[in-house]
Amino acid sequence: MEELFKKGTVLDFEKLIDYSVGGIISKQVLKNEAGNITLFSFDKGQGLSEHTAPFDALVQILDGEATITIGGNPLLLKQGESVIMPANVTHALFADKEFKMLLTMIKGI
Repeated sequence: MEELFKKGTVLDFEKLIDYSVGGIISKQVLKNEAGNITLFSFDKGQGLSEHTAPFDALVQILDGEATITIGGNPLLLKQGESVIMPANVTHALFADKEFKMLLTMIKGI
């Protein structure tokens, strides 16, 4: 399997994913037993419905803005901002404007 993101090189994640009209794109950056890192783009109006994950997750907004609701509390995040979504707490994402994010999930011990 060909590496999508070459190790040992400089990566500009915001430039390494495009937008899809009316859609969501995801690209897996790394995955191993410790967790995974995934790059996403969301077109305006797209999102992920409320769900939980068994791991803490860091969301870094690379472009645009999104509303991320954690445990019923909506947060507006803009380019350059981040939030940690705690494990086993409901969360949802909605693209107020098109946005790109890097999601890092770390598995608990």
